[in-house]
Amino acid sequence: MTSLLAGPDRAVTDGPVDPRHRRPLVLLTTLGGVLAAGSTLMVCLAVGVVGWFLTDAGSHGEPRDGLAVGALGWLMAHGSGVHVQGVPVTVTPLLLTLLAAWATWRIGHRIGDSISGHGPDADAIADGERDWTVPIGIWLFTTGYVLVTVVTSSLVATPETAPSTGRAVLWSILIAVLVGGPALAVGSGRAAIWAAFLPVSLRAAGVTCLSIVVGYLTVASVALVAALVADFGTAANVMSQLQLDTGEAGLYLLVTAIVLPNAAVFTGAYLLGPGFTVGVNTMVSPTVVSLGALPMFPLLAALPADGTTPAWTPWLMAVPPLVAALAAARAQRRHPTVRWEEGALRGCTGGVLAGIVLGLVATVAGGAVGPGRMRSVEPFASDVLVHAITSFGIGGLMGGLAMTWWHRRAVRRAAADA
Repeated sequence: MTSLLAGPDRAVTDGPVDPRHRRPLVLLTTLGGVLAAGSTLMVCLAVGVVGWFLTDAGSHGEPRDGLAVGALGWLMAHGSGVHVQGVPVTVTPLLLTLLAAWATWRIGHRIGDSISGHGPDADAIADGERDWTVPIGIWLFTTGYVLVTVVTSSLVATPETAPSTGRAVLWSILIAVLVGGPALAVGSGRAAIWAAFLPVSLRAAGVTCLSIVVGYLTVASVALVAALVADFGTAANVMSQLQLDTGEAGLYLLVTAIVLPNAAVFTGAYLLGPGFTVGVNTMVSPTVVSLGALPMFPLLAALPADGTTPAWTPWLMAVPPLVAALAAARAQRRHPTVRWEEGALRGCTGGVLAGIVLGLVATVAGGAVGPGRMRSVEPFASDVLVHAITSFGIGGLMGGLAMTWWHRRAVRRAAADA
């Protein structure tokens, strides 16, 4: 608990401590959690009021109705779900979730820098002295974040909307701990110290995992945009049939935009092979497309045609291992090795970890979006997990071995030239 007190006149790095890095830990980290949650909440509240005004120029209801919608949207980004006219809507708008995670990282990083002067210095930590600065900071940061979630839910929840406060609190804890925690550690300098104790192979596998996940979701997003462009006329026709005015159309497109990351994950599930559902008893995959009646939603224009799939679509399942191989090779280029077993371990381990990450993301990308058949719109998460681990693991292995061969070849050439 000594981290709660003013530490000696030194920071984690050597040299005198700047007072800006020894600000009150308890107050600052707690307020940081409140600010991390409140910053995205305020954005959602503002959008809710603007949306309320655009729909009917404010002729119906009151501004607080728009505020309530914005707050419910923020809670949905934290997995709460809502009920709309008695129908559960459990899908999580991942764009808002990513916005919350980004704000949490930025604020957590700055808070970490502000408290970096607390606790022992780098030499003492390296010698094994206990340092509770980051753990206590994470706990207080999470407490502030959860406090905002609980207060927001208690103010806007009604028997009709019925958001799940428990799920929102759980998601808030995960965001604050898994995003805010590392941000505090990086900002305070502790992450660099702790990372020095990790094996090089483990650090390289982590870099490979991140490279594969980012690369694959980027490719999936490009594929989604290409599918939309290819059938843009259908999307435009859907918008015209809705007969929305300019303000309503803008709001509708905004709602569409906040689920674009969800659609990218669905596209990734499609490329892997298992695919996804767009309603009960439906399937969309490279080998089978079985659809029923669909709601009028522009993003659904990207869906393939119902019925027999073209002969070339099963070949799309070669994309995931190829992306994984290229991403693993790119990551290993920054962290080279000439040992075959080392290159194979880094690539395969990073690929398996990336598959697990994508499988977890697939579990939260879908949910119920309406009544009847629309209560199941989601990737086949368990199958996606298995296919992702296999595809990314094999691709990462191949990429790691290929780059190891390249480095060995470069070393031999350098030795011959010398």
